[in-house]
Order: sequence, then structure tokens, then C-alpha cells
Amino acid sequence: MAADTAAARALLLFLAVAVAALLRTGEASVHEYSGLSFLNKGNAFILHAGSEGLYAPVSPANATAEEEDDEAAAAAFIRFDKITFRRPEETNDSVKETSSSKVQIIVFEIEDREMIGGSAYGGQKAICCTSDLAKLGACAEGSVIYRPSQVNPGWPQLFVASFDGSDLIATLPSRTIPVKKTGMYNMYFIHCDPALAGLEIDGKTIWKNPTGYLPGRMAPLKNFFGLMSFAFVIVGIYWFYQYMKFWREVLPLQNCITLVITLGMLEMALWYFEYAEFNETGVRAKAITFWAVTFGTIKRTVARLIILIVSMGYGVVRPTLGGLTSKVVLLGGTFFVATEILELVENLGTVNDLSGKARLFLVYPVAILDASFIVWIFISLAKTLSQLQARRLMAKLDIYRKFTIALAITVLVSIGWIGYEIYFKSTDVFNERWQYAWIIPAFWHALSFSLLCVISYLWAPSQSSMRFTNDASEKFDREDSLSLIRPRPIISNNGWSVASSTDAKAKKNTDSVTSFDEDDEENKRE
Repeated sequence: MAADTAAARALLLFLAVAVAALLRTGEASVHEYSGLSFLNKGNAFILHAGSEGLYAPVSPANATAEEEDDEAAAAAFIRFDKITFRRPEETNDSVKETSSSKVQIIVFEIEDREMIGGSAYGGQKAICCTSDLAKLGACAEGSVIYRPSQVNPGWPQLFVASFDGSDLIATLPSRTIPVKKTGMYNMYFIHCDPALAGLEIDGKTIWKNPTGYLPGRMAPLKNFFGLMSFAFVIVGIYWFYQYMKFWREVLPLQNCITLVITLGMLEMALWYFEYAEFNETGVRAKAITFWAVTFGTIKRTVARLIILIVSMGYGVVRPTLGGLTSKVVLLGGTFFVATEILELVENLGTVNDLSGKARLFLVYPVAILDASFIVWIFISLAKTLSQLQARRLMAKLDIYRKFTIALAITVLVSIGWIGYEIYFKSTDVFNERWQYAWIIPAFWHALSFSLLCVISYLWAPSQSSMRFTNDASEKFDREDSLSLIRPRPIISNNGWSVASSTDAKAKKNTDSVTSFDEDDEENKRE
């Protein structure tokens, strides 16, 4: 009872986190600002407004500088759209009368991050200009400290929205920043006046790449999902052809594999159309994203359950799972809920290319459940292989050995890739290698697809599909039972053991029949 209550509380906690993430959903490359607050960092108040990888447009070799500017403005840009700042009405009147209150917007490429901020005498780095720095003539007090980049002329770019007199609202004029260099661009709203505490912001910015509105490190995934959709169609054609050809021989296990292939085709197609819509409009299609995530989660859950029950020898050395059914269902259900919430948060949460650490709260449960699946699968495989070897069911043993090798290779490659992913992210704190980040999620899709291809090949419907059933094991169990009720030998007066002639003949006949049956069974399997 206590365990059920704890599980229910954990589930409610997960759902609460997922709902909270969905309520603060960003709008893809259209970054909307509403209900956000500035955070105090040192002597500045900062709001992170966006971070995305942007590609520079490819200009013709003979294009003039003016033509390049026009092309860049049309192909790749960052645009401010109706951004306003409102200070609280209870702000002190004396503060309102001053004309120095302002909000500054700074946009920079990640290579120029050291150009932001400074210190007077080598002390702690400040974002806002201090009185000491102002005395040195390095900046104007109350302004953001930045220095022009030597690598990117004209960057960082600074824009100002000022409060005039007693006005409660400051407006940033709409403008477009053309992007001429490929890079990871960051935008921050900053003010240096403590009197502006409680400042509210409203409006949006639009970020666009030459090929559309997809953020830079997501753009290659659109083509990848298109290729994966085509690959699933090829596997599906092969599988469904075999399924229709030998439909009389189809096993329940093969019906489950059919479900996984179908879900895979739907998942990849939905992801492709979702990315295509995203790229065209700059707004994420939430309904398509939700179903793509859900189909993918169901596919992963069913695939893991199939591998687990196959490893247990279901239908091969045991006709049912018995008392393990409830445990298998519980593990699968928990994995589905945890994975669904994680995927929804990742795909319907913020769209900045800067990953947050809060998602680790949702990653750990999925990782633990995945590890539980792996341990249980290999323990079950070891038992099943031992049983098949003891019963000398060589055809089935050969299939299971190939399956074990494929599974072991997949797990080893997964562990290696997890190590690389940790290295990649830990050594790329500022996302400077954003152009290659798409490879990490793409690899997981490719790896799971490869394992599905192996399973589809080993367990494809065929004329001999019935060799995977547990008829032989049932016969083996029956022979074991018969051996337990054989009569004891008769002890003669002289101490020698003698079996009755009838028993001896029966034993001989049984042995010969058994040997013929075993040979016949092996011939069928071959």
C-alpha cells in the first residue's frame, strides 16, 4: 500500500513538472516575452532573450557589399517586433522624473562573449559600468560595458529603450539585424537601475536562417527524418510482404514487431512534417509534436518489452510469463510515463539552443529505468540460453545466440556513445559546436532502427515460424515427468538389481521412440 502511494505521488509530481513546462512553452524561432522577470547578476539585472545557431547566406562571388547586406537581411536575420517595457506604477515619482532609466539590449556572437563586461583594477567582472570605470573614461556610468570585436566588425550590437520623464512604458523600435556570419547568437535584455525592479516586458523577436525558421542545430534533422521515413518504408515493405505471404504461420511475437514497425513509420513521418511546418512558419505545431512524441514513446516502450519477453523465452521455452507479467507491465508503464514527460518537456519547452540543467530531474528516472531493462534482459537471456543448450534445441539456440550478440553490440555502442555525448556537452559549455549537435539525437534513432532491422530479420514470418513455439519444451517437460514415476528396480535374494522384463522392454521402446522423435524434430528445424 505504501509503495502504491509513493508511486502515485511520483507520477503526480512528474505530471506537474510536465504541465508547468507546457504552460511556459516557447514559440520556436518566434521568441515571445510575457510574464518573464529579470534576474540580479552582480550589479546588473539580466533577462536571457534567446540563443540560436544562425547560418550566413551564401552570396554570389560578384555581389557588391550593398547587395550582400540586402540578401543577408532577407535570408538570415534577427528581428525585434513590438517590444515594450513597463515599469511598475508604484515607482517613486522622483525616479520617474529622471531621464536616465533605460533598458539595453545586447546581441553578440558567442566568440565575442569576452567583449562583454569589465573591471576597473582587475577585480570582479561587472556588466554595468561602475563609477570607477567611468572615472577612467572606459564607459558611461549605468551603461552596459562592451568593447567592439576585432574579429566581427560591428559586433556586439547594442540597442536602447529609454523611459522619458514620467512615462511608464519604453518602446524598442522594430528593426532587423542581418546576419552575415555563421555562429551562435545570443540576446540579453539588461538594465542597471535597481529602481526598475519589477520591470515587465512584452513583445517578441524573430530568428530566421537562410533555409527557414528552424533553429540552426535543428535544421539538419529535417532531412534526417525524411531519410529515416524512407528507411522505415523499405523495412515495412519487406516485413508486410512476409507477413501477408505467411499469415497462417504468424506468431503473437511477430504481431508485436509489426506494431513497432508501424509506430516507427508514423513517428518518423510526423517528425518530418512537424519540422517542415516549423521551418515554414517559425511556430511549432504543438498537436503534431505531441503525437510524434507519443508515437515515439509507445514505440520505444513496446520495443523494450518485446526484447524483454523474447529474452525470457516467451513462446520458446515457456508458454506464459506467469507471475512476471505484472512486473513486466509495471516496468513498461513506468518507462512510458517517464519518457513521455521528458520528451514533451524537451520538444514543447523552450527552443533556445542553450540547454538547461533542470531537465536532469527528468533524465535520471528514464536512465534508471533503461538500465533496469538492460539488466533484466541479459539475466533472462542467460537463463534462456542455458535451457536451450540443455535441451539441445540447436536451431533455436542459434537464433538466440545471434540475437544476444546483436543486443550486446547495441549496448556496448550505446555506452560508448553516452560517454562521447557527456564529453561533447561538458567540453562545449557555450555551444560553439552547435552545427554538429544534431548528430547526437540522430545517432540514437539510427541505432534503434538498426536493432529493429536485426530483430525483423531473425524473426521474420516464414514457413518455419512455428519452430519458435514451445512444443519441444512441453515435450521435454513431459518426459521429465514420466521419468519421475518409473517403478523402482526389484531387489533379488542374492542382492542383484533386476528389472521386470516388461519394464525393460517398455524402457527400450520408449528410448527408441524418443530418439526417433528427437531426430525428426531436429530435421524439421533444419
